[in-house]
Amino acid sequence: MTTHENLDADLIDRIDRQIEIDASAETVWQLVSRPGWWINEGDVVPDPAIRREDDLHVVVHPTYGEFRLQTLQQDRPRYVAFRWLDQEAPDSGTTVEFWIDEREGGVTLRVAESGFTSLRKDRAAIATQVTENTRGWELELEAARRYVMAVGGPA
Repeated sequence: MTTHENLDADLIDRIDRQIEIDASAETVWQLVSRPGWWINEGDVVPDPAIRREDDLHVVVHPTYGEFRLQTLQQDRPRYVAFRWLDQEAPDSGTTVEFWIDEREGGVTLRVAESGFTSLRKDRAAIATQVTENTRGWELELEAARRYVMAVGGPA
């Protein structure tokens, strides 16, 4: 996994990352289908504060505040997509997609976050967000693996 440096917001609109997890698709699904599981401080929160507002899930983090997410599509236990609304411009946001691909001994969990260039922010702010989220997805996939292995064990 690599981090983008000196990003041009016109060129980088999507982050793609993946990780191997030695667990069943259903066990990984139990985590990744939960809106905002990736909003944490390095470790997945087992029982986060989440409330509903119409068709949105609002994840309430004690340090980082509130995050609004809309579930766009689910295909259990293979795929889920969320719309992650921007905190500063809630009428815009990115799309976060997870794919769970079975392999011998477990799964490959893939994530893609896209739509950065449609955010209502200046280029520097978008480039900063892409850089931070690129590193963030690397950390969150590792956190997902640790969490899934602790709660579900091997496939």
